[in-house]
Amino acid sequence: MSITVPKSTFDFLNNLAKNNHKDWMDEHRKTYQSSEKALKSVYAEILRGLNEKDEIAKQKIFRINRDIRFSKDKTPYNVHRSVSWSRAGAHRRGGYYLRIEPGKCALAGGFFSPEPADLLRIRKEFEMDASEIREILNQNEFKMTFGNFNQHYAVKTAPKGFNKEDANIDLIRLKSFFVEHPLKDSEVLGPNFVDTVLKHFRTLRPFFDYMSDVLTTDLNGVSTID
Repeated sequence: MSITVPKSTFDFLNNLAKNNHKDWMDEHRKTYQSSEKALKSVYAEILRGLNEKDEIAKQKIFRINRDIRFSKDKTPYNVHRSVSWSRAGAHRRGGYYLRIEPGKCALAGGFFSPEPADLLRIRKEFEMDASEIREILNQNEFKMTFGNFNQHYAVKTAPKGFNKEDANIDLIRLKSFFVEHPLKDSEVLGPNFVDTVLKHFRTLRPFFDYMSDVLTTDLNGVSTID
């Protein structure tokens, strides 16, 4: 029997979007808990599948409660359910992400807002030679599944210390290096959902392996980890 996302999860999220307040949630707490239990089974199956070809250090299920302290939007709950998986070990970089929201489901992977030292190292690599990352991005399966890096997170011209006329400035100006793939609701609710997610996640491995190599060596290719 395949492990699937039940339609009741979509029903719950749709209703929550229309009734995003504590009283409604309190009244439907058991429905929420039942939905979470079903989703955790799906997440566990994805984790098991990821560990067949990779090594995962941490699974993080994002809270349904929103942090509203600094937001103009005071609705208390997220109307989506999200989970991420971080790869294990200093020599394995990158992370997988899944978002379940009716009409807006997606999976993603990569390096979201890397710390300053990692960001500079990546930019320096692209400045020196971006041929390998471009080859990965242009592989047929990768390109058909993910397209290019999300361009939303980037400086307007060039980061400090870099030439805005550099041939690879389209990559250098990025502040995050991740890709996304939208999922149809019918895919998410279908019997092959876990297999679909794992197939797309495995397409990320050449990208992850390349970036892991960049982030664990200096510009001369010498390892920076023990």
